[in-house]
Order: sequence, then structure tokens, then C-alpha cells
Amino acid sequence: MKPYNIRSYTQIYLHDKNSRVKWWFYGLAALFILFLFLPWTQNIRARGSVTTLYQDQRPQQVNTLIGGRVMKWHIKEGDYVKAGDTLVQLAEVKVDYLDPNLLERTKEQLAGKQLSVTYYKNKVGATQQQIGAINAGLTYKLNQLQNKLRQLELKVQADSAEAVAAANDLAISTKQFGRQKLMYDSGLVSLTQLETRTQQYQNALAKKISADNKFANSKQELTITRIEMNAVEQENIEKVSKAQGDQFQSLTQIASGQADIAKLENQYASYNIRNGMYCILATQDGQVVKAQKAGIGEFVKEGDMIAEIVPDKIKYAVELYVQPLDLPLVANGQKVRFLFDGFPAIVFSGWPRASSGTFGGVITAIESNVSRNGKFRVLVQEDPADKPWPKELRMGTGAQGIALLKDVPVWYELRRNINGFPADYYQRKETTTNEKK
Repeated sequence: MKPYNIRSYTQIYLHDKNSRVKWWFYGLAALFILFLFLPWTQNIRARGSVTTLYQDQRPQQVNTLIGGRVMKWHIKEGDYVKAGDTLVQLAEVKVDYLDPNLLERTKEQLAGKQLSVTYYKNKVGATQQQIGAINAGLTYKLNQLQNKLRQLELKVQADSAEAVAAANDLAISTKQFGRQKLMYDSGLVSLTQLETRTQQYQNALAKKISADNKFANSKQELTITRIEMNAVEQENIEKVSKAQGDQFQSLTQIASGQADIAKLENQYASYNIRNGMYCILATQDGQVVKAQKAGIGEFVKEGDMIAEIVPDKIKYAVELYVQPLDLPLVANGQKVRFLFDGFPAIVFSGWPRASSGTFGGVITAIESNVSRNGKFRVLVQEDPADKPWPKELRMGTGAQGIALLKDVPVWYELRRNINGFPADYYQRKETTTNEKK
């Protein structure tokens, strides 16, 4: 009897039976091989928190622009306010601004200065007219003197000719008188004839003296007229200089007055603006979350924070902090998956898109300077092509981001991790093609 025909032998060793283990082994091996060729998404994980996409949607501090004393609170913490609503009312504490009629008094000073400037402007105009009148009078008087001067010049010429004629007549009479006296001494003529000739000589001499005097007077009058012309011109220069001096003084007063007007206008505008600063207004719609000052009568300084307002209309974003080593792997427009604190999620490391409870985002900004924590800040906004983010999100909520990189086979990712290689720096084929174009 053969040993393998023994019942116990065949039951124990199963010598002639087909085993299922090897088929299970083959099946598992095939599945493992298929698993190795499944797609695997390389990714970068980073921590961050919820913020806003725009700066004006973040909590805004309401600060005082002037110092003062708290008179009345119009809000309390937790209240919702509209832009322009009064938060708190202040009272003035500086001595320079305590006058309740300060604005009106400054306005009166401004009006007085404006009237003064107007007066000096009119004075400048009047002085200019005065200078014109002085110059016109000078021209008229000079014309008169010029005419007189021409007349005197002609008179001097005439008197000069008359003096020359008288001199000739005197010379002739002198010769005749000399001959007549010789003839008288010789007894040729009578005493009567000599006296007649002597009288003629005396008349010629008188005419000569009169013509000389007349000529000298004409020349003197001509000189006086010329001196008078110079005196008139000098007087005109003095009058014009005095008028111009008054004019320049008025112009100086105008310039000084205009500077004072500008200063008073600046003061008036500053006082008017300051009067509007006693009521501190809300800068935007939102909820008051902080009130720094306690109560009535408390003093505040310039720049002190009064309250903090959280806007009610917010477009959320997430700020992530990426390691410097991973920074070259992220870029604007890159997809990111988020896990928000307080919102349950099931995450598959290699298949973030298939994870449950995650939300999509798109990188919109990457800072070029490193933050204080030694990492780079990346701002991510909501992905419009994905499901919307939860309405219950609040600023400051923690978030974990998964930046999606290149899709590779599982075997490639295993090989990369076993060898300690970094994630692929290569971009997708379509992106590379677009860059080449």
C-alpha cells in the first residue's frame, strides 16, 4: 500500500490538492503593482490663520486726532454701527482753543485783514494815477518852458543884433564927435555945432548902453528859464519818487496783509476742522469689539485708540507661512486645500482633492520678505470654482493649507521619499508649453 494513499497522509499534507494561497498572493501582488501606478499629488503643508483679502475689511482702529476729555459715549462694545455714526464726544482741554467764539473771532480778523488789503490795493491804484498826473503836469509845463525858451533864444538873438547896431552907431558918433571937436578947436565950426554933435554922441552912447543892458537881461532871462526847466524836472522827480515810495509801501502792506490772510485762512480752516473732530465717527460699517477708554471725564491724547470695529462685510482669505525651502514650489494662481479649525475633515495625504471636509483656495500673493518667524507669508483667497467656504468662519481661525504640486505615480513618490529627494520643481506640461509659446 502506497503511503500517499493513506487517508491521514492526504489530509495532512494535501499533496494532490490545489492551494488558494498562491492565487491570493498573485492577486495582492497585482493590486500592489496597480497601486504603484496610481496618481499621487505632491503637496506642501503649512499652517496659518483666517484673515481678509482686502486691508479695509480687517479690524480697524478708531483713533483720536486731537486730545480731549470724554464727554459722552454713544456706543458700547458689541454694538453694530454704520459709517459716520458718532462713537464718542470729546471736550476741549487746550487753552488755545477754549474760547467758544474762536471761529467767529478768527473770521472777523480775516475780514478785517481783507479790508486792509483792499484799502492798500486802492491806494496803490490812486498813487499810480497820481504819478500819471504828475508826469502829465510835467510834460505840460515843460512844453510851456520850451516855448518860452525858444522865444527867449530869439529875443537874445534880436537884442544881440541891436547891441551890435548900437555899438556901430556909437563908433560912428565917436568919430564924428572927435572931428567936430578938432574943427571947433581950429575955429572952423561954432560952439553950437559942437554941442549938437556932442548931444548926438551922448544919444548914441545911451543907446549902446541900453542895448547892452537889454541883451544882458535877455541872456539872464534865458539862463533863468533853463534853470527853471531843470528845477521843474527835479521837482517832478522828487514828487514821482515820493509817490513811488508810497506805492511800494502800500505794496509791502498788501504782501504782508496777504500773508496774514493766508495764515488766518489756515487758522480758520484748522479751527473749523477741529470743531468737527470733537465727535469721533465710525470709519466703516461693523461691530464695535473694543473700547479702550472707561467712562465720562477720562482724558485722551492725540492718536489714542478709542475703539476697534470689525467690518460686517468681509471677503475672507488665509495667510499661510511657508518654509523657505518650499517657497520655490509655490506660485500665484496655485491651488490649495484647507482644513479649518472647528470643521471636521477626513484627509487623504496623496489625494487632497478627494478629501472630505476640505475647502479650495487660490494663491493670490507671495511676500518677498521673510517674516519674523523665519517663514514667508502667502495669501490665499477662496477658489471660485470650488465649494464656498463656511459662513461661520471668523478672523483668526486656524487653518492648515495643503498646496497642490505635481501629479506623479505612487512608485515615483515612494522612490522620492526613500531617497530623500525634494518635491519636483518641474511645472506641468501644459504650463511649460504655454511658457514656450
